[in-house]
Order: sequence, then structure tokens, then C-alpha cells
Amino acid sequence: MEFKLPELGEGVHEGELVKWRVKPGDKVAHDQPLCEIMTDKATIEIPSAFDGKVAAVHVKEGELVKVGQLMLSFEGKIAADAAAPVATGAVSAGPATPASASRPAAAMQATGGGEVLAAPSTRRLAREMGVELSQVQGSGPHGRIMREDLERPAGKRPVAPPSAVRTLSSGGEERVPFVGLRKRISEKMRLSKDKAAHFTYVEEADATQLVRLRQDAKNIGSKEGIKVTYLPFVMKAMVEALKQFPILNSSLDEEKGELVYKHYFNIGLSIQTEDGLTAPVIKDVDGKSILELAREIQDLVERARQKKLSREDFLGGTITLTNAGSIGGLFATPVINYPEVAILGFNKIFRKPVVAQVNGHEEIVIRDWTYFSISLDHRVVDGGVGAEFMKLFIRYIENPSLLLLGR
Repeated sequence: MEFKLPELGEGVHEGELVKWRVKPGDKVAHDQPLCEIMTDKATIEIPSAFDGKVAAVHVKEGELVKVGQLMLSFEGKIAADAAAPVATGAVSAGPATPASASRPAAAMQATGGGEVLAAPSTRRLAREMGVELSQVQGSGPHGRIMREDLERPAGKRPVAPPSAVRTLSSGGEERVPFVGLRKRISEKMRLSKDKAAHFTYVEEADATQLVRLRQDAKNIGSKEGIKVTYLPFVMKAMVEALKQFPILNSSLDEEKGELVYKHYFNIGLSIQTEDGLTAPVIKDVDGKSILELAREIQDLVERARQKKLSREDFLGGTITLTNAGSIGGLFATPVINYPEVAILGFNKIFRKPVVAQVNGHEEIVIRDWTYFSISLDHRVVDGGVGAEFMKLFIRYIENPSLLLLGR
């Protein structure tokens, strides 16, 4: 019998096969994970809708597969509570189960001075077993180390030849499959650059009052186990400014020739993980307090880095916030998260001497300073509108108490 790729979610018609969880000859039980499919939103774990044995797999890791495409053949029977067959002798597993945004199966991991190919679960098992991955010969595609390679008795475990342990200083080249999240990021960035007419506007801000208010909130949050960063304040300032400049909270529907204004504020947050950038969405920012936002941001960041984000975490974004301040840099020119029309960049806060009015006269004082950069789609947002938005946004950053007054 045949197992075909089931529905992946509303509006999702295809995905990349990141990893097989089974191989020909394996016995499979109903609901056992068969493979991981990466869509443009998240990585989805596909469960089995049958009990039986895998006869053959028909798709290779790294290939793009469409809903309804043949994935594998099996010997056995369809589980009683599985979805109805999509065709004679074929079965769909029903709706896929959202799972962790996992690392690409062929992602590189530096170990013992060399570079090896191994899935996260394999690396985890190796750590638990105390096995040096660079000393194991992988039996998977492109030399990737499989779980079976580690589970063999130590004396029978294939040992990597000296040439398999490579260092950058030895010269030559290293080629690995361009798959998974890194490939998805590439496609999204290329689409954004091809579609949106990017321009970036940069403004500076005196963040002294923001630093003080955040410290107070941090002290309060710590008593409840909440890590309060600057991001909730920045998001609140974005919302107040967006209410006055709703064009930045819109998207362009090119197919229908319509500009879609969003009367809700769902801010995507760009998070750096070991696999690359991902941007889950904080929904209903306008209706949440600083501590509520802080708690939700903390949860999203933890789940992103643990690869536990679901597809639902990426839906409904209206504008994106990216933050490189913890790394450094003065400012950046972020790429728009298409089809949104704006992305705001929050950069590092640093101390600097500035000329300020003190008791009616000018003095040189030390202030907390920062820069914000916003990239806009010039097809939709004019430069003057972007500048006026930033002017109002900076007003809220420099006077964060206004956020509490809603004015």
C-alpha cells in the first residue's frame, strides 16, 4: 500500500523532507513519527496512519514534496481510527502534528576540531554515550552519522579514517546539502528582495528613561520568574506609533491589487537560533501588559532555541521587530519579512556624552543612547511617512511613561 503526504495546514501545499524517522524494513505502529517536513512556517512531524512494515521510501531527504505525493510504500493495514484513504490502496495520515522547528538533518556540527554531519538526536545520543562524533564513520547520506552508527557495539562501530576529520587550515572545500531552515531563510530573503522595494531609515534615541523604567520592571518581573527585556517597551512604542501610521501595519495583495490594512497588532520577533533566524509572532500586543509581553517573549525564545515552535506560532504577523543589540553593532538594514511592508531594527544601547539642557543651560552629560533602523517597502510607504512614524516612535522610546497613558 502507499502512504502519501497529508495536509500540512491551511494554505500550505508543499514542504521539504528534512529527515526520515524510518527506513525500509522497519516495523511501524500507528501514530509513530515517519518523517519531518519543513514548510515555510515550521517543521512538522508526520505521524503514521498504519500498522505494518515499511517496504520502500520514495523521497530523499532534502527534496521538496507536495501534499498528496507518494512518500513510502508499506505492508500492513490502515489503523482503525486513521483518516480515510485518499485513493484506492493509498492513505493520508490526516492533519499533520506541529512539532519542533528542528535542525536540518544534514546540518554541520563542529566536534573535536573537525566538522561532522549529524542530526540533533544523534548528537545528543553521542554526548550521553561519551562518543566523539569525529571518530565515527557515518553511514548516512553524505557521510552523515546515523543513530545506528552509535548504537553498534564500540568494537564494531565504524571508525572514521583520518581524512574524514577535516580542519579549515588543511585547505580544500567542504560541501554539505543546502537544506532545512537555512534553505528556507534563503528563499524567503530572496522573495523579499525580489518583491519589495527596500529602503532603510535610521534614527537615534536617548534611551535613558527607558533604561530606568526597564530596570524597575525587571526588578518586579524577577519576583515572578519573568525576565523583562527592552523588547516589550519597544513593541508597545511600535503599536502606539502604528495607530497613527497604519500604512506600516499593512500588506500588499498583489494578486487582487489591494492594500490590506491590519486593525490588529501582531509583531513578529526575529530570534537567532543555532539553525538560523526564525520569527514567531507575539499576537495582540496592544492588549497585553509589559509583564505579559515579557513572559510571552521569554516563552517564545526558549521554545525557539529548544526547537519546540509550532506552525501556529508563525501565523498572523503584521510587522516584524529584529534585535541585534545583544550582539553589538551601531545599526543594520534588516530585510522585510514579506509580504509585510516594514521591519524595525533595535540596536545596542550604550553610554555616551551628549549636550543637554540642565537647569536652563547646556551641559555635557552622560546618557544612554541607541539607534533604531526601519526598512520599508517603498512601493507602499513613502520616505516622509516612514520618517514621521520614526519621529513619533522615538518620542515614546524617550518618554516611555507615555506608554502607560496611551498618548
